[in-house]
Amino acid sequence: MASHPKDVVITDEHPKTLLLQKHADYIIGYSKKEEDYEFTMTEHFRMSGMYWGITAVDLLSQLDRMDRSAIIEFVRQCQDKTSGGFSPSLGHDAHLLYTLSAVQILVIMDGMDEVDTEGIIRFIVGLQNEDGSFSGDQWGEVDTRFSFCAVACLSLLKRLDAIDIDKAVEFVMKCQNVDGGFGTRPGSESHAGQIYCCVGLLSVTGQLHRVNGDLLGWWLCERQLPSGGLNGRPEKLPDVCYSWWVLASLKMLDRLHWINANKMRLFIMATQDPETGGFTDRPGDMVDLYHTHFGLAGLSLLGEPGLKQINPVFCMPQYVIDRISVSVQILAT
Repeated sequence: MASHPKDVVITDEHPKTLLLQKHADYIIGYSKKEEDYEFTMTEHFRMSGMYWGITAVDLLSQLDRMDRSAIIEFVRQCQDKTSGGFSPSLGHDAHLLYTLSAVQILVIMDGMDEVDTEGIIRFIVGLQNEDGSFSGDQWGEVDTRFSFCAVACLSLLKRLDAIDIDKAVEFVMKCQNVDGGFGTRPGSESHAGQIYCCVGLLSVTGQLHRVNGDLLGWWLCERQLPSGGLNGRPEKLPDVCYSWWVLASLKMLDRLHWINANKMRLFIMATQDPETGGFTDRPGDMVDLYHTHFGLAGLSLLGEPGLKQINPVFCMPQYVIDRISVSVQILAT
């Protein structure tokens, strides 16, 4: 059978089972290679990298191998004393993306009392614009990713009352398109990553009923290619990271069963490197921490044995969300 022109081919030579211990060793080893080129070149998003690694090893039930005190100290040092937000690494500017990663790390590691929580809230409140949107930082770029980051942070801190929720929701709804999807801003094309952010915001704020679950669910399911992998928008190659963005959105919409889960699982398994551990974007490429995190997260959503359950909104282990008693909305079919 001919393959799709924008697809990959899964063969019998690709891994079919989860290489659990290989992945745990890869992630733990990554954090110890501070002199490596890859580690050096990822400084500009290190906070998110730490979140990916910590969440992944927790899903693998090996969080005790991480140095909790060193992690919390790094996060603490990255909080800007003036703005209250977090930077990706020392010497960089604070941004909402890395503030969410920092909060996620601190919640997982039970270290929120080590930082200025009121400063975080002040930082987020200061980034909401008159139309309800959020800028990512002081430079003013607007994106629905930042709306999600703001709302997710405040939800984890139980301070959603600090912002204008109604305006935040209205801005996101203005970013919805006729195909049911969402873009970065009003008029932008639908993209699976933005859909996750917007559906996640609506889930946190209890406004998922404003989404046409069938229409959006259909658009998301059309992202699955013959290989079983998912792309982020039409005519693009599959990428294992969309195993999270698409599947998590479908989970929130209560339509995860619309996907061919068996083919999806085979695609994710095929992106593993059996020698080094870790996941790639698609079979045959180089592994990295980002795709390893989202590969494991996608498998967790599919109920893979050996992995802890993950929360589809916060992309954190469900037991952590249960521990802090944060509730989210799932759209009933």
